Amino acid sequence: MIESLLSYFTNDISIDLGTANTLIYVKGRGIVLNEPSVAAVDKATGKIFAVGTEAKSMLGRTPGEIEAIRPLKDGVIADFETTEALLRELIGKVMRRRFLVRPRIMVCVPSGITEVEKRAVRDSAAAAGGREVYLVAEPIAAAIGVGLPIAKPAGNMVIDIGGGTTEIAVIALSGIVNATSVRVGGDKLDESVIQYVKRTYNLLIGEQTSEQIKIRIGSAFEMGDNKTMEIKGRDLVAGVPKTIVIKAEEVREAMQEPIVAIVDALKRSLETTPPELAADIVDRGIVLTGGGALLRGLDALLREETNLPINMVEDPLTAVVLGTGKILDNPEDYEKVLMK
Repeated sequence: MIESLLSYFTNDISIDLGTANTLIYVKGRGIVLNEPSVAAVDKATGKIFAVGTEAKSMLGRTPGEIEAIRPLKDGVIADFETTEALLRELIGKVMRRRFLVRPRIMVCVPSGITEVEKRAVRDSAAAAGGREVYLVAEPIAAAIGVGLPIAKPAGNMVIDIGGGTTEIAVIALSGIVNATSVRVGGDKLDESVIQYVKRTYNLLIGEQTSEQIKIRIGSAFEMGDNKTMEIKGRDLVAGVPKTIVIKAEEVREAMQEPIVAIVDALKRSLETTPPELAADIVDRGIVLTGGGALLRGLDALLREETNLPINMVEDPLTAVVLGTGKILDNPEDYEKVLMK
């Protein structure tokens, strides 16, 4: 009775706390926020100067007294205090003092998370204003978000490629039968482009430039186009700003190592899948979600490497947070999927 009374005064929220982006779903309102997981901090006072989109625009451009920080690395918390402050600011943005009591918070985490990392996420969410904190594995949330029948005794395979991790899971009867988690994602792709440009052209570019290259002309598979892009950076020899033109095939070559790591992880997961569930996957195919799934030609590459149907969801970025939203709306139906 007390619980139902508390829920009347507040809106429960779910958070997809990602390395690259944080999405927030409020019960009854849907997805209300989608912003980069970046905080700009005043070094002298330790106070948050800006968060989200505003803070991301400051990456690589801040004066000495302000530092733009990405507090999550490889899908988990690397900077506890900044993560807590980031969460508090983002929750404050969406709630705007709409609650009289603290909300219940559900957070998505990688399936390969350690107990210490789980505790860090719980503590951060609680310190940011959560009355109760629940954790759910990202692959299960993604499967629920795209409408897969996870409660049935049939195999559903999901690949969730985020900024810091790639989660591959076979799900049946509301549980993960087989999970593979590799700390390779969109960030590693960006990093590989930075290193390639540095090595090939003696040009130093920033994270945001690298991300734009990946989005505009990057691909995982031969697309039959000859796209090029003009990029600007600092010449490492002369020490002055410089402009070069980079080709799509060069970007594809630069990203080979992290892409091969994702393909290998998928093959390892398929090798250890029980035969009955493997038969279901042949029929149903593999569902591809997460922001990293937006890389051009990735679905075609995985299809060629596995000879299995690869199903790209309509909006891969929001699949995980929509899944947690469904759990929030019907908690009794999804009690089994919560991490103990």
